[in-house]
Amino acid sequence: MTGFLAIVGLGPGAADLVTPRATAALETATDLVGYGPYLNRVPLRDGQRRHPSDNREELARAGFALDLAAEGRRVAIVSAGDAGVFGMAAALFEALETAGGRDDVVVEVIPGISAVLAAAARIGAPCGNDFCVISLSDNLKPWETVLARVAAAAEAGFVLALYNAVSKARPWQLDAVLERLRERLAGDIPVVFATAVSRPEERIQYTTLAEARSVGADMRTLVLIGTAETRCVAGSGRTRWVYTPRRVGCGAAAVGAA
Repeated sequence: MTGFLAIVGLGPGAADLVTPRATAALETATDLVGYGPYLNRVPLRDGQRRHPSDNREELARAGFALDLAAEGRRVAIVSAGDAGVFGMAAALFEALETAGGRDDVVVEVIPGISAVLAAAARIGAPCGNDFCVISLSDNLKPWETVLARVAAAAEAGFVLALYNAVSKARPWQLDAVLERLRERLAGDIPVVFATAVSRPEERIQYTTLAEARSVGADMRTLVLIGTAETRCVAGSGRTRWVYTPRRVGCGAAAVGAA
């Protein structure tokens, strides 16, 4: 008996940012597996079963989903954003490798709209040139590695997208990163705090590296830090757009605090 397991990215939060392929996988699943708050975003249909679990149980969750699919069920394991960006896809394949592979489960990874893409679109095109994403969480990697990667990316001229900016357990780390960046980048570099993008509680804060502080940021906040090339342009009304030109050498225009 062969089962099916879809690893599904739910997007940043808004229902209309879930891809049609993801929706189809969720609708046809017999079982939905995931972190409880993420599962609550998925409508439960007749005959479906939810299997919620707590945060930081990714490997156990992945193993459970594999076992469930091996029973011949059609399983969807969910992640916020894109499942391959700090999400359940890596955990699932780690569990698959630990099991020595399985020929009784067909696996499909279904992409979703990652937070960095949703936040970037909301404020313009800050990732129009080379960029990188870095998680500030040190649960699975040393804090010194986080700092080293942030510093190296900044010195190389990448726009930075910082995930997992602030948590109750580590409220100080974002400020430590910003301080490290101030040692390497100009103070007028644009910085944007994008919280809960696409959700009713969405909040966007524009500032500069010199003025940026972690106050108000949380685990829903994606922090975008520009480069010397990143610019801003006024839109209609109070709208402002932040973008990084595709060419290098055109100078910077700071966003200014707001």
